[in-house]
Amino acid sequence: MASVVLVTEELAPAALAVLRAGHTVEHVDGTDRPALLAALAGVDAVIVRSATRIDAEALAAAPRLRVVARAGVGLDNVDIPAATARGVLVVNAPTSNIVSAAEQAVALLLAVARHTASASAALKAGAWRRSAYTGVEIAGKTVGVVGLGRIGVLFAQRMAAFGVRLVAYDPYVQPARAAQLGVRLVSLEELLAESDFVSVHLPRTPETVGLIGEKELAAVKPGVRIVNAARGGLVDERALAEALADGRVAGAGLDVYETEPLTASPLFAFDTVVATPHLGASTVEAQDKAGLAVAQSVDLALRGEFVPEAVNVRDGGAVDEDVRPLLPLAERLGRVFTAVAGGVAANVTVEVRGAAAGHDVSVLRLATTKGLFAPVVVERVTYVNAPQLAADRGVEVALETAEETGDHPSLITVRGALPDGRTVAVAGTGAVAGAGAKLVEVDGFELDQPADGVLLFFRYTDRPGVVGLLGTTLGRAGVNIAAMQVARRAAGGEALMTLTVDSSVEPDLLTALAAEIGSARAAVVDLRN
Repeated sequence: MASVVLVTEELAPAALAVLRAGHTVEHVDGTDRPALLAALAGVDAVIVRSATRIDAEALAAAPRLRVVARAGVGLDNVDIPAATARGVLVVNAPTSNIVSAAEQAVALLLAVARHTASASAALKAGAWRRSAYTGVEIAGKTVGVVGLGRIGVLFAQRMAAFGVRLVAYDPYVQPARAAQLGVRLVSLEELLAESDFVSVHLPRTPETVGLIGEKELAAVKPGVRIVNAARGGLVDERALAEALADGRVAGAGLDVYETEPLTASPLFAFDTVVATPHLGASTVEAQDKAGLAVAQSVDLALRGEFVPEAVNVRDGGAVDEDVRPLLPLAERLGRVFTAVAGGVAANVTVEVRGAAAGHDVSVLRLATTKGLFAPVVVERVTYVNAPQLAADRGVEVALETAEETGDHPSLITVRGALPDGRTVAVAGTGAVAGAGAKLVEVDGFELDQPADGVLLFFRYTDRPGVVGLLGTTLGRAGVNIAAMQVARRAAGGEALMTLTVDSSVEPDLLTALAAEIGSARAAVVDLRN
């Protein structure tokens, strides 16, 4: 049955096309609360913008819900803790508006430098007053960038074309990285003292609220012009009004405010202030990008794949291109480990070796954890609730990395101790350079088995006739063998047989197969989905 995606606000046609290609799309007015709650009852995903509120009540009305997507950056209208507690993925489109936001900051800076808004309003009112609106050039000036994140970098790159000197304050950026951008890193105090223009590009956090306040504005270079198109509250609005009144600040370009919507402010009384109603993301392109991005994320989530833009995945975030292909392998190794172990381990270590180990591979621990619990819990295991499932059961999943490897370009080993004292290990490789994922080790037995399909594992004493016995019993049950391997350490000693079959194997059949060959340990794992 196709998954059902509920769209509560306007979405770009390209985004709807992505969703309709594999899912059923339904629509409801997200501002109509009763209609929204009723519509949520049978959906697997919901996509909202800013007008729809997805809180604990809405989540409780959606027992099938797997993902909430916000076609935009902010998530103030989504109860993330409540969604996480229910195992519901929350995604947004954090990069959809970065170009638009950077361009808005540039537009405000230019408008403030040349009195564009005031001159336009005067001319439309019938006044031709050229001398009253004499501005300043930007070329040769010093522009201070507060925050060198993605938007701050885009803003700096665009301002460089005006022939300015760029300085920046960002305690989390290394000087070498800033130098590559042609930016000199300085303290906030130095930036304010040197800059002719200051543009703020920071998120709103407890540490950044009021970052530029009365004290900072008293120390600015006289005649500075300040732009804030990031988040309201970063620049103290009362202190800014006072600095404008006494002439320390020559002008300001504002797109965001401490309280929104805002239609009255002391700042609006100044002709030197250009004020816009939070238009940073208000471009056709940004809106289309946001819709398309979350549609793709929803599609990934409903297909059970990792979603890089998930905001409530503990080890989530952007995944390096060298790491991403290993995600299915890690999850499958987790499934194989639990099957071979016959239960949940007391502790597990995920060891990543090879080229991928040079990157952030924390997401591979997350994928492995998802695989570990998928076969043993009734509830649906997701990238969101997998860490909590491990914590609830007292299972610690550790991560180790080493860039050296043996015969494989990348190798993942999942090793764990069971409550009865046994140690189990499985290892896999592939999924890079065009190679498919494959198992290369189970408990010290070397393999070369595709990590796909329905796999059977049997530990038994090596002797003639075992293969025939298994083949006959499976044939009688209508189960076809697609591939088979036998690994052993010595003739007549303990052996491991691994079979790939074309259909499911029920527990009763597995028990019968194990009894047929005297296998003390047998396991089946379905890796088809």
